[in-house]
Amino acid sequence: MDKELATHAAEVLKAVAHPLRLRIVDLLAKDELCVGEITATLGEKQSITSQQLTILKNRGILASRRDGARVFYRLENKNVTQVLNCVYNHCQAKK
Repeated sequence: MDKELATHAAEVLKAVAHPLRLRIVDLLAKDELCVGEITATLGEKQSITSQQLTILKNRGILASRRDGARVFYRLENKNVTQVLNCVYNHCQAKK
């Protein structure tokens, strides 16, 4: 593996290495949602949720689109869920 690929992989892993961001990715793996729906479902403040969404979007994990005043987010990189499923399986096996 070259250095550039390793650096990019580490950045993606860092981006999802937070409990709230993991929950956001899991939620958006199922459907596209607006910020208000994400916030309500997760029970978090909008400002905190928006910060986490920005981190995931900046790393290419999420994409967004605007519809009037609402911003909708979707999972841009479906490969991330495959990696996370491996991690979740590992964690379940360690219980």
